[in-house]
Amino acid sequence: VIGDFARWQDRIVFGCDDTAKNEFLNKRKMKAEIAAPQSQSNLWFVAPAQLDAFGPVLGRGSVWLREDVAAARPSDPMLFAGFPFRGAHLAHGGDAPVTLRFEFDVRGDGTWTPGPEVPLPPRGYAWIDLGGAPEAAWVRVVSAQALQGATVAFHSRGRDGRTEHADERFDGLATPQSAGLVGGAVRTSGDDARRTLQFEARAAAGGATRDLGLYELTGELELRRIETPDALAEHRRKTPLPAGVIQSDAASVLVVDDRGRRWRLPRGFADVTPDGPLGPTRVAREVVTERDLLNAFGTFFELPAENAGGFAKLRPIATHGRRIVDYASFRGLLVLSGVDLAAAADNPHVIRSADGAAALWVGAIDDLWGLGRPRGTGGPWKHTPVEARAPSDPYLLTGYDEKRLVLSHDAAQPVDIVVEIDPDGTGLWQPYRTFTVPPGAETTHTFPASFQAYWLRTVAGAACRATVQLDYR
Repeated sequence: VIGDFARWQDRIVFGCDDTAKNEFLNKRKMKAEIAAPQSQSNLWFVAPAQLDAFGPVLGRGSVWLREDVAAARPSDPMLFAGFPFRGAHLAHGGDAPVTLRFEFDVRGDGTWTPGPEVPLPPRGYAWIDLGGAPEAAWVRVVSAQALQGATVAFHSRGRDGRTEHADERFDGLATPQSAGLVGGAVRTSGDDARRTLQFEARAAAGGATRDLGLYELTGELELRRIETPDALAEHRRKTPLPAGVIQSDAASVLVVDDRGRRWRLPRGFADVTPDGPLGPTRVAREVVTERDLLNAFGTFFELPAENAGGFAKLRPIATHGRRIVDYASFRGLLVLSGVDLAAAADNPHVIRSADGAAALWVGAIDDLWGLGRPRGTGGPWKHTPVEARAPSDPYLLTGYDEKRLVLSHDAAQPVDIVVEIDPDGTGLWQPYRTFTVPPGAETTHTFPASFQAYWLRTVAGAACRATVQLDYR
């Protein structure tokens, strides 16, 4: 949470609320009961050029959301400048056809130029690609007819220049191919005046595991072994690593939240599972005040608190494919456990213990953008028995660039499969497109480059065993 910022000498300085002692409205069963850390606020010094590397540029929001709108009343302006990929979802709930017109303020001086018009049938929906629209500062929407339950949701983004490979800051984080790794649960002290981080180090190699003991990371970033009696037992009690809090089947990763809602996510790496060589790994933890980091099958996701949308507003950060055992915030930094000592070499982000047996990765949380471009495979169905007109679970769509859809089924006749999308994460499901899928063959579809929405689900027109899978690159 950035409370303030200023230029100072050759840096931008952020005043950050990094860690809160209380989770407030951000408790989740999948995180278990971790002992409270010490509240932390810190200064973060950033070179101005670094700002462009802290995640891809995104601009999302609605000028109308399930609203009744008077005829000829323009919407508020939405920022249009600075995004090469732009699109909008339009829907209304009225019984008569309507036409929505886009208007552009090219110079930002309040002079509006008419743009494309989009006709909608009664209770209709459409998506429009605005990537080829003229450059303008602002865009707005107006209808000649009165609207009932109207929504216009914009999705804009910049180019993501990352590759699928992590940069050298992450050298030494263990992979499924690592011959050995050192990892374990980490915990920041809540009432310890020393403000240290404890680490239960365990090693895995050749199919065998062994305990290395309890270590402490100091404010000087020195990692040293603790010999205090009963300290390890207390650490284990205060830092559980829960098992079985996330599921996976043939179709995709499945999460069931505390309200019983089902959400499906792509697999970044099928061999990076929540149960690693050292046992259960951390799946979800608060690492910034009221913001969780979700680690699922090789991808880190940003997971807002429930009062900020929760799983409905999930988004991918990076697909890493590393065997990360645990993670925590510490003195404004992010600490990861799960290190391949042989691969770490002299990486300054890897802090080794004085005895050479244990190690942790330490950096800024926004370093995670450099772990690898989000990607993955999965979908709502894979050879799944489905009933006619029964919607699938929602499947994550937002935050990925290249999106390819493959549909098939086992019925003897063609089957209509409707792909529905939730454009804004509020459950406003709309029919994107109906695919008539022939028997014994696959139907494929590549989404336009400007197309973004939060979630996707599918509905089959007849009972069958169906497959709907997506490949994200």
